[in-house]
Amino acid sequence: MRIAIDTDRCIGAGQCALTAPGVFTQDDDGFSALLPGREDGAGDPLVREAARACPVQAITVTED
Repeated sequence: MRIAIDTDRCIGAGQCALTAPGVFTQDDDGFSALLPGREDGAGDPLVREAARACPVQAITVTED
């Protein structure tokens, strides 16, 4: 699995971090970021739900 965050589109709503806190966080400016070592989702079943929860669809999840 590959996770990409479109930082130009992200508005910092934080829904991803609330939905899958083991994979997503927010940087110092409040925008979405992946936790170190979690770039592949780390098997978290909530990654896709976090992508769907993004109000501006800034997160893309694809299979390798």
